[in-house]
Amino acid sequence: MADTDWRNQTVITEFTLLGFGDLPDLHILLFLLFLVIYIATMAGNILIVVLVVADQHLHIPMYIFLGSFSCLETCYTSTILPRVLASFLTGDRTISVSGCLTQLYFSGSLACMECYLLAAMSYDRYLAICKPLHYSALMNTRVCLQLVAGSWFNGFLAITIFVLFISQLIFCGPNKIDHFYCESTPLIKLSCGDTYLIILLDFILACVFTLPPFLLTLMSYICIIATILRIPSTTGRQKAFSTCSSHLTVVTIFYGTIIIVYMLLKHDTLRDLNKVFSLCYTVLTPLVNPLIYSLRNREVKEALRKMQSQDFSFLLY
Repeated sequence: MADTDWRNQTVITEFTLLGFGDLPDLHILLFLLFLVIYIATMAGNILIVVLVVADQHLHIPMYIFLGSFSCLETCYTSTILPRVLASFLTGDRTISVSGCLTQLYFSGSLACMECYLLAAMSYDRYLAICKPLHYSALMNTRVCLQLVAGSWFNGFLAITIFVLFISQLIFCGPNKIDHFYCESTPLIKLSCGDTYLIILLDFILACVFTLPPFLLTLMSYICIIATILRIPSTTGRQKAFSTCSSHLTVVTIFYGTIIIVYMLLKHDTLRDLNKVFSLCYTVLTPLVNPLIYSLRNREVKEALRKMQSQDFSFLLY
């Protein structure tokens, strides 16, 4: 009888994203902070995409991957931050069930794509450092584009299966999600029905779609580091490490914070820390991506200088 009590309750049609609602005095400051972050993230990543498309010298696998990654980060940020900014500005923290599932679909698929794209980029760096003589044969533009397309396809496939199942859940209260966006774990906890199968599906999909790219990324960098340590000259080691240090920084931030959130911060007493670390892979990674690659990459800086000189010449003309 207890199992069917939820059927007599009113099915909810919207959720309340608690977000950072426990800091009302800081809403204006947080709005301005997140607005600056969003503008900087969009401007930086769009600039990298434009540079990769416009400069013929960047039409090589390493920069095609970088342009695709920046495009992904632009989309990823836009699925989360605009809703956060609107809640700070208007005070309205409600979101419809369909809107929540839509946000879950796009944020989840883009996060899954990021796992695959980071793995493809790490494989590219592995070939460049560990197999330099075979690099041009194993990694060309066609293979690069296939890996990018495969990353996007697998991301959408994984989350489509998951959202189709989670959309069948019944939500009858409470309707408060203690997060700043619609994330699967707190959403499943609000379901009135049996969630065993959806939790099992979540685990299976994580093992099938996210564990392989993580292991590939890990193994690639183990081989890369081992190869770099075998280089006899200090200059050679520094040069080899500089080609992958930017990507390694992004990988560390992304996977490090995800592991902390989903494996270490499971207790309710640490839920505020959960939101803080979630900001790292949803907001910080897209923000630092263009900064890391533009400040530490000679080819990107050269392409930027070339574009600036062309714009200046056009204005003079």
